[in-house]
Amino acid sequence: MRAGVLISGRGSNLQALLDACADPAFPARIACVISNRPDAAGLERAGRAGVPAIAIDHRGRSRAEFEREVGTVLARHGVDFVCLAGFMRILTADFVLRWQGRIINIHPSLLPAFKGADAHGQAIAAGVRLSGCTVHYVVPEMDAGPIIAQAAVPVEAGDDAASLAERVLGAEHRLYPMVLRWIAEGRIALRDGRVEISGARTAGGMLVNPIEPT
Repeated sequence: MRAGVLISGRGSNLQALLDACADPAFPARIACVISNRPDAAGLERAGRAGVPAIAIDHRGRSRAEFEREVGTVLARHGVDFVCLAGFMRILTADFVLRWQGRIINIHPSLLPAFKGADAHGQAIAAGVRLSGCTVHYVVPEMDAGPIIAQAAVPVEAGDDAASLAERVLGAEHRLYPMVLRWIAEGRIALRDGRVEISGARTAGGMLVNPIEPT
């Protein structure tokens, strides 16, 4: 499977995908990386990995023009699946529907909680004891697509948005390549708006935070 990755920033999730795809046994390859910001550090990560890195500056273009150029680049590189990895632009319904069922995103919360920007700040403000990340299919509504997989991490005493973000990011780096593998292996199906994963096991036990004081 040839995946295109859309980024806007430093590209740490992109790096996790690049590292996974560097394994010859991994069933997907990153065909190109596109950033809407020419100064995005993730473009350098792609270049070091030998992956075509293309900047398409959204400034000075209409949304339709920007997405048309993105689509042209994806087609040029034979992309058949799209991963959003810290891509900070809202895609139009037209673009999303053209890639329906072939575009995923990773969001730094346990959706449907804390959609949109500053998910970690929202989690801290709400006083939740567990946070995490979600990989989901992209639909025209923001952060609302069918959930594929989630990873939970504890919110620790004294956490702020930055410290929580660092902990969640570690979970993101493990979860996103795992989901991409499942998709490339044909193990994931969308039926009636819900995701089915063949051969998937459910995590046993119970995660509690905080635990009973000793």
